[in-house]
Amino acid sequence: MNNTLVISKRELGAYFATPVAYVFIVIFLLLMGVFAFYLGGFYERNQADLDAFFQWHPWLYLFLIPALSMRLWAEERKTGTIELLMTLPVSLTEAVLGKFLAAWCFTAVALMLTFPIWITVNYLGDPDNGVIVAAYLGSLIMAGAFLAIGSCISALTKNQVIAFVVSVVVCFCFVLSGFPMVLDFFSGWVPPMMLDAISDFSFLTHFAAIRKGVIDVRSLIYFLSLIALWLYATTVAIDARKAS
Repeated sequence: MNNTLVISKRELGAYFATPVAYVFIVIFLLLMGVFAFYLGGFYERNQADLDAFFQWHPWLYLFLIPALSMRLWAEERKTGTIELLMTLPVSLTEAVLGKFLAAWCFTAVALMLTFPIWITVNYLGDPDNGVIVAAYLGSLIMAGAFLAIGSCISALTKNQVIAFVVSVVVCFCFVLSGFPMVLDFFSGWVPPMMLDAISDFSFLTHFAAIRKGVIDVRSLIYFLSLIALWLYATTVAIDARKAS
């Protein structure tokens, strides 16, 4: 565990050692604001809540998180530093967890910096802050699932562009499976049980409940299980590459 924290601390420091991190955060905050206040119709809704803000998170993460995760292992493999990392007295699992936690913490920092929007809605009205806290928690856990997928894809290639594109496609499948148009397409010819299974694989389905303030244990288990599964796949992918 100590090795995991050491790697995580080193990787997190590396993020803020380059201008790329600050550019990412600025773009993240600008897009969050644009989607919430303009596309989400924050003021036109005349409601003291942040639903217009959180409803766009899956779609923003669909592109922003792969942009963050594409360098996790692809860059290590391209520069050859992955061999150096493997010679250190740390296990592969510790290395994978450390790099993932660093990226997750960086995402948490970017998400926390959206607090002016929270202050704004409290200034304009009397929102249910418990619901907002739950939505922030759900958003962060969902971001972790996006990151875990991106981490695995990044471990499979040296090319960061390929890692980004493939991650977007895979994450898009997880998001799109709960889209009403997709469910309507399948509803005419698949059994209701299978239709429910397709919907249950969607980030949209699980996050929709959480952002309304309902901390559904099944949704938490879904996201955490997905994170664990994709991180395990990351270790398998790296180990297979190392063996070859």
